[in-house]
Amino acid sequence: MPKYLLVYHGGGKPESEAEGQQAMEAWGSWFASMGADVVDGGNPVGRSTTVNSDGSVAEHGGANPATGYSVMQADDLSAAIAKARGCPILASGGSVELAETFDP
Repeated sequence: MPKYLLVYHGGGKPESEAEGQQAMEAWGSWFASMGADVVDGGNPVGRSTTVNSDGSVAEHGGANPATGYSVMQADDLSAAIAKARGCPILASGGSVELAETFDP
C-alpha cells in the first residue's frame, strides 16, 4: 500500500491551555480514525531554513513554511486526500501537503 508524507503548513497556536487540550484531542481523534494507516504520527517542527540551488539561504522556510509532518498509508492519492481532509490543522487556517513516498 502506498505511503504518503503529509507536511503541515500554517495553522494557529492555541491561545489557552484549554484550547491546547482541545487541539490535542482533535489530533488524537483524527489519528485514531485512521488506525493502522498512520505509519508515523510525526511531530511539529521548529522554524525552517531553506537552502536554494544557488546556495542562498531563506530563513523561516520561505512564504509557506512547514509546521509539522506525518506519514500515512492509503490505497491511492484520492484516499490519502480524503483522509487529509479530516486534519485538524485545516480548522485553524492551515493546509496539508501530500506526497507519495517511494521505498528504495
